Amino acid sequence: MRKITFTRPDGGLSVVHPIRNTLGETLMTDADIEKRAWDKLPEDAINPQYVEAIPTDRTFRNAWKYDNGIKVDISRAKDIIKERLRLERKPLLEAQDIAFQRALETGADTLNIVKEKQRLRDITKQVDALTSLDKIKAITVKQ
Repeated sequence: MRKITFTRPDGGLSVVHPIRNTLGETLMTDADIEKRAWDKLPEDAINPQYVEAIPTDRTFRNAWKYDNGIKVDISRAKDIIKERLRLERKPLLEAQDIAFQRALETGADTLNIVKEKQRLRDITKQVDALTSLDKIKAITVKQ
């Protein structure tokens, strides 16, 4: 049975999976069931479309858009990864802050600590230069 996609007012893409109701179902054909689902779409649904396939890779699910099929909006995918990287680097930056303070207290060299903190801060800038979804998906805060 075909799925239905539509764009929400917030720009996100929703997917509707029409299903057969086995309890007292009076609709007999897939077309009838699809039509029932179509008729129940929200009034603010933008550009509803029937689709045959839904991507199995959901890494960038919140970046999906409809453009002659479901595609990933690369700029939104970058935003998703940047947010993930920010969450991953937070405890690492905090640990480097502690190491920096301890190095200052003991008079130890801070050069490597400063370099690591800068590398962590710059990690999200690297995402902007990436052009393939595989490379965007693969980036991590680890060296």
